[in-house]
Amino acid sequence: MFYVTKKMEVAGCHHLNLPYESKCTRMHGHNWIITVHCKARELNEVGMVVDFTHIKQKIHDYLDHGNFNELLPFNPTAENIARWVCEQIPECYKVEVEESSNNTVTYVADEAEQ
Repeated sequence: MFYVTKKMEVAGCHHLNLPYESKCTRMHGHNWIITVHCKARELNEVGMVVDFTHIKQKIHDYLDHGNFNELLPFNPTAENIARWVCEQIPECYKVEVEESSNNTVTYVADEAEQ
């Protein structure tokens, strides 16, 4: 099995739609650290699990300096963002989204989903 990891810093803003009082319902920004973990039993035709540039283009280049409420079709919690990132990269099996220091979400795809 081959494993690759791509770590990116993404600047972006969002607000959360919550049924309770929270400062997170106001627009605010983060410098998100998104770590994408990919795996493959066999390398592709060029000898890679996945090209790091393709991961950057699909995630960083799409989200960076954006309003996540406008870019994503769901309540942009760190949990939902982690799942969305994983779904963008077929080889991805795990994503970590660090919203701020000491606040990290990990999403691991169900084996049946891969």
